Amino acid sequence: MRLDDRKWKIFNAIIKTYLETGEPVGSRTISKYADLNLSSATIRNEMADLEEMGLIVQPHTSAGRIPSDQGYRMYVDYLMEQKDKEVKEMQDMMIQKQDRMEAVLKQVVKVLANNTNYATMISAPQYHRTKLKFIQLSIINETQLLAVVVAEGNIVKNKVLNFEHGLNNEMLLKLNILLNTALNGLAMEEINLGLITKLKEQAGIHSDVVSKVLDTVAETIQMDDEMEIYTSGATNIFKYPELSDSSKASELINAFEEKKELASLVAESMAQTSDTGIQVYIGNEAPIQNMKDCSVVTATYELGSGIKGTIGIIGPKRMDYEKVVDSLKTLKTQLDNVFEDQ
Repeated sequence: MRLDDRKWKIFNAIIKTYLETGEPVGSRTISKYADLNLSSATIRNEMADLEEMGLIVQPHTSAGRIPSDQGYRMYVDYLMEQKDKEVKEMQDMMIQKQDRMEAVLKQVVKVLANNTNYATMISAPQYHRTKLKFIQLSIINETQLLAVVVAEGNIVKNKVLNFEHGLNNEMLLKLNILLNTALNGLAMEEINLGLITKLKEQAGIHSDVVSKVLDTVAETIQMDDEMEIYTSGATNIFKYPELSDSSKASELINAFEEKKELASLVAESMAQTSDTGIQVYIGNEAPIQNMKDCSVVTATYELGSGIKGTIGIIGPKRMDYEKVVDSLKTLKTQLDNVFEDQ
């Protein structure tokens, strides 16, 4: 959907005014914008067109207009297109070099909440879509063997496996060759049922060993369900009337305390692809039901070799998107640099 210059200026003025005040915006307010130089009647006609296009809505009879979810989406998409400028340096105090990553992340999420006045979260970096490098099976005794699984990023998992049928060195060598030939260079989602069935058939009486090794591979290269998530500023939601209703606020606070739903937000954010690494969810677009009255902006930071984490900001739909996106782009770059140097 494209707007002519006049409609865009009026639409932009409605968005910015509503973001600042939280009140429906009327034509008289818009007419005060110096660069418009339009009568209230002309503005009213243009606002009627914008409403017909679904970009703004009238919450009450005789009230002004507020942006719709579709309007927010159009504004955010435009904003993202304009964000190709240089990422400005964050204040030196934003992230000081810390010996421990946990201290850095806790500091980041707290400062971000203070700077934006929204609720914030950050996940510790995890291994995402990491590929398998090699498997080494070694005999410990007559009923046990040691499986060493190595993945990208030098992730190593050692596990003792029990087996029922005797294994000699010749069979063990065949299993090592079989597993490495079939699995090396694959991510977990590429190891499908057909491949697993074929491996078990080729392993014969030692198919149970193949099953246990595959379980160990999954434990090594899959994202950890118990990811560490740090949060701050949850009580900032009480600053916004549209979110401070007792039931809405309670649901949001619970989401921040339990963190299970935040983990699903992290998974959703990492599954999305974006040139900027930033995702914006408005209203019902949010993957968490408790956040359907909010806007959620996330950014993925990356330490290389598939090691990633997610930063998130949760606030009202009238959040200051420009400030939030700028903050996340800057922070994303800072995190990349800080952890790269450590």
